[in-house]
Amino acid sequence: MTLRTIFRTFAVLLGLLIASPLSQAQLAVVGDGGPGPVKAQHLTAELVTLSPSIAPGGTLQAGLVITLEEHWHVYWINAGDSGEPPKITWTLPAGITAGPMQFPIPSRLPLGPLMDFGYEDTVAFPVQLSAAKSVKPGPIHLDAIVNWLVCREVCIPGKAHLGLNLQATPTATPPQTVGALGTALTLLPKPLPPSMKYTVAGGKTDFVVTLITGDTESDAEFYPFDQEQINNAADQIAEVIPNGIRIRVKRSEDLKTLPAQLHGLIRLSDTQAYDVTAPVVPGEVPVANPVIDGSKNASAVTTVTAIGLAFLGGIILNLMPCVFPVLFLKGLALVQSSGEDRSRLRSHGLVYTLGILVSFWVIVAALLVLRAGGSQAGWGFQLQSPTFIAVLAAGLFFFALSLAGQFDLGLSLTSVGGELAQKQGYTGSFFTGVLATIVATPCTAPLMGAAIGFALAQPAGITFAVFTALGLGLAAPYLLLSFNPAWTRLLPRPGAWMETLKQFTSIFLFGSAIWLAWVYGNLYSGGAASAGGVDHLARLLWCFLILAIAGWALGKWPAKWSSAITALVLAVIAIAIPLYQPKDTTLVWKPYTQQALDSARSSGHPVFIDFTAAWCLSCQVNERLVLKSAEVQKQFTAHNVTLLKADWTQYDPEITKQLAAVNRSGVPTYVIYPTSSQAMPDVLPEVLTKSIVVDALAKDLK
Repeated sequence: MTLRTIFRTFAVLLGLLIASPLSQAQLAVVGDGGPGPVKAQHLTAELVTLSPSIAPGGTLQAGLVITLEEHWHVYWINAGDSGEPPKITWTLPAGITAGPMQFPIPSRLPLGPLMDFGYEDTVAFPVQLSAAKSVKPGPIHLDAIVNWLVCREVCIPGKAHLGLNLQATPTATPPQTVGALGTALTLLPKPLPPSMKYTVAGGKTDFVVTLITGDTESDAEFYPFDQEQINNAADQIAEVIPNGIRIRVKRSEDLKTLPAQLHGLIRLSDTQAYDVTAPVVPGEVPVANPVIDGSKNASAVTTVTAIGLAFLGGIILNLMPCVFPVLFLKGLALVQSSGEDRSRLRSHGLVYTLGILVSFWVIVAALLVLRAGGSQAGWGFQLQSPTFIAVLAAGLFFFALSLAGQFDLGLSLTSVGGELAQKQGYTGSFFTGVLATIVATPCTAPLMGAAIGFALAQPAGITFAVFTALGLGLAAPYLLLSFNPAWTRLLPRPGAWMETLKQFTSIFLFGSAIWLAWVYGNLYSGGAASAGGVDHLARLLWCFLILAIAGWALGKWPAKWSSAITALVLAVIAIAIPLYQPKDTTLVWKPYTQQALDSARSSGHPVFIDFTAAWCLSCQVNERLVLKSAEVQKQFTAHNVTLLKADWTQYDPEITKQLAAVNRSGVPTYVIYPTSSQAMPDVLPEVLTKSIVVDALAKDLK
């Protein structure tokens, strides 16, 4: 499992259960089958045509037009992680037939960690009508039952009885391609022309779909016609290739074997898309140049220019806030030791450079291993790991304490061993180079982006060469000073100012630690400030506090084994706190029935009912992020709550009746029934947070 997959495990695909016509038949029907628009909940539906007449033996373009309220949507033929597309069931006079409903180009509709495919505002679904030659002139009435699912935070099934009045005439009125239906006809995906080529490669974690159009394309999206093939919510990475576009699409976690073929829609723009099908060829495809800022042209970076850009970017990287304090400290050390033997100074410079290069080579090796396994990673990929972030933040915070004057890290380390003290100089230079590389990973200097992007798409040898140039650039300023110690005469003489400036430098490292703490919290909260992220952030702050106590011990009793051992023990405890991951419990939900509800209440148990459906996106988000969380499930257990799940995926009159009893008509709906059978039920909001559920349980069950 890749790092990218780990942070998206809560966005698994949902199986779509399409409600049958029999079950939908019990929904309230709007409209009486007459022509004209019909108003329903959150939308207006109407059957329209491009001409009022049809000729015997001819065809006529008709369509279903749906106009939605703001922020509400209906679905494409593959709804994505949840939902279902609109459907039409026709009742037609003899001699008139209707083709399948066609779907224009969809859009991606994100909600929380999931992704749907569908339409907002106004959409038309074209349907071609055909008249047999035997159709007699005169009026014709077409009748249709239309079903849909309209969603925002809540999803509501709908049903309408619509109609059309036409005239059969020997010569039909020419069609007028205007309005929503005329627009939809221009937005239908086109068959792939013979001049274009579509191929699919299936890797361990990705599908790589390639479309050769003859032009350089700027962007593209892939929509599968079949469900459970791709991870709908995962980012799709468009890569520039000559004469076309390539898209890397994450495979569904549930797709254990590659399909024989991949049928989908490739969207190149709001108005251009192609219906494509090709066999899936097993294999990994090297990463090409990703599309950046909608550029129409692929980068013209070559190996030589990439090496040059990497070297210059490495030099500039020394000026970044995350790296400059480390270089500054090495510069101070060089000023203090400028009177030493020149060969020793040069050796320190070379060892420092070696520390940087070895660190870069380790990073490159990890990147190449991930790439060989079918994963994608880039510069700073290790910052996607909460463990790495916690250790790095703790290390910078501890180092900053030393710079601020709480203790002398060099004295503590070098005064507790005999021969080790003599070797500490070179060891310190090497690990300072390692530290410089580690703190550089959150930063990207000018010129670096193009070089790294090029390197990651090349064979291993070129990738190593580019990253080696980047490391040499990072090491170059100090290496040059160590070979030319006379240049240090341009700097002020050693004195008390150096200690003050060193303490001032600690501000930058404290700032870096605070920023890393923010990143750490976001890794656990999906990029937003939620309770889960705050809890993990608090653990990291406790780690900082214990590290401060460890630093105090080193400063209180410097150069003593006892203080060093005490600090080491405290540091281990400190690091263990943010790395501890409490496990969520999983409680059992029973299917809802009126009997189950009555039985629980008569036994004196409070009840929590989750009215949900497989096609309800908000339901899935609430369940994954709130109802299954450790905090909420702990409260369910503490209050001995009976948990009932009312699954409304298919129409259930008993569930519908219970929804009406609490003045609701759709899902998600969440209801708490207190212990007392005389108490009124508490209906929670459609969009849940952990605090909403916990506070409601405390209020209702006190």
